Amino acid sequence: MNRIGRRTFVLTLPGFALAQNPSAAGSARQIMEEVQSRQKADSQHYEGTLEVIGGGNRIATKRWIFDRLGSSGNSKAMLRFTVPAEVKGVALLIVNHPDRASDQWMWRPAIGREQRIALQDRSTRFFGTDFSFEDLEERDIDQYDFKLDADEGSRWKIRATPRKSSQYTYCFFLVDKSRYTISNAELYNKKGLARAIDYRDFDRVKGIWTARTTEVHDVMRDSRTILKYDQLQFNIPLKDSDFTLDALRRTL
Repeated sequence: MNRIGRRTFVLTLPGFALAQNPSAAGSARQIMEEVQSRQKADSQHYEGTLEVIGGGNRIATKRWIFDRLGSSGNSKAMLRFTVPAEVKGVALLIVNHPDRASDQWMWRPAIGREQRIALQDRSTRFFGTDFSFEDLEERDIDQYDFKLDADEGSRWKIRATPRKSSQYTYCFFLVDKSRYTISNAELYNKKGLARAIDYRDFDRVKGIWTARTTEVHDVMRDSRTILKYDQLQFNIPLKDSDFTLDALRRTL
């Protein structure tokens, strides 16, 4: 997760004084509390460029606008494609819940109606990218059980097991010790490694260390999506009315 986002904890994820011994009981949970605490923001906006690299290294480029409002795991998000013309206006509304899977609706201007994304479809790719619908939702740390798997010197490797419905049976998060940011995620399903996510090009925006680049590798398909963020902002004025089905239907 991964996590994917950006994002928020899964994919995308933010005190307290960490235990002196990082292998002490409960410290994996403490580490992830600190990760979430340092990334806390009441709202977020960015514009992103996505390069989808498929078979034969063919590259398809898309752009989207992303907005999020609310607290971790109890937030609303809207993303909308702006480029190219054939996907312009396609949008996804995500309403995250602390105790269950998110509610999601996708709007396609070509058919003029929204489509609710069924729970059993959350593992499918989102509109030609290597993100699944589930990868785009936000999860709070209370929705996982954590275990410290390894201390790798500059990073901790933490195993996370979802407590609520998920396509993934478990995940590994590599956490940078100096910034408390997730640098890599490995997401496993019943068949094995499903997705690997690399977060890089970290920049500090309003005091929040944020990856400017996220690369998702769909292992089964052997395809990649590279998402680069620009115009990134935190804690800006957003309205609840911007995260409704009426707002989803708006055209660019």
